[in-house]
Amino acid sequence: MKKLSARRRHPLAAVVVLLLALAATGGLYAAFAPAGTAKADETAQSLAIEEGKKLYSVGCASCHGTGGQGTTDGPSLVGVGSASVDFQVGTGRMPAQQPGAQVPKKKVIYTQAEIDQLAAYIASLGAGPTTPKASQYSPDGADIARGGDLFRSNCAQCHNFTGEGGALTHGKYAPNLEGVSPKHLYEAMQTGPQNMPSFPDTTMPEKEKKDIIAYVQAVNGEKADSPGGLSLGGLGPVSEGLFAWVFGLGALIAVAVWVAAHTAKAKKS
Repeated sequence: MKKLSARRRHPLAAVVVLLLALAATGGLYAAFAPAGTAKADETAQSLAIEEGKKLYSVGCASCHGTGGQGTTDGPSLVGVGSASVDFQVGTGRMPAQQPGAQVPKKKVIYTQAEIDQLAAYIASLGAGPTTPKASQYSPDGADIARGGDLFRSNCAQCHNFTGEGGALTHGKYAPNLEGVSPKHLYEAMQTGPQNMPSFPDTTMPEKEKKDIIAYVQAVNGEKADSPGGLSLGGLGPVSEGLFAWVFGLGALIAVAVWVAAHTAKAKKS
């Protein structure tokens, strides 16, 4: 009988020993902590969405609709993703001051925490481009020369060769890229705001975006030099032609008037 009782107690003793071993090596924490952490993250995300919805109702719903479905005054936000919200609100373009051909950049009225909450709510309406991490848009280690090639091939038609911006049709324009943060440059390429086409990773990989960001920062940085002297805004033949027309033709007219005046005086004498 004693031997039988010992055999019945043996499995329980083994379980106790196993639990003690797990506890000693952190196994219990590894087994149960992830579920608790995931639940905490889910709760935090739910709170962010709830707060974002409140901010949306006050500052965005009048144009984009109560559920982000869009109205005649604003497009649908379903599926635009958190990256679009972070760019538009983080650059002050949204909320828009007034309707027009293009919404300009202005002072940001939300804190970054509030922008994150708005982005969380809009992201909950439908899948879309997500806000990038610092490692994705940091220009560290990027190929500036390759970025210049990519920029001239994909961006210079509107933004000019050095990102100075330029006019488009019907009152629209490509904004100046000087002083734009790497994060917002990356998000603009991701989402294609307003008149700009989007460049998702399937079209332009993350590495190429980083190269472009490095190029834009290099040509617009404080240490950037213009090898041709006065850059005239970096607008190329448009500003150079205007300069030649105004000053060159003006000088020729002034010389012609001077010659005519002195010729007339010579004849009188």
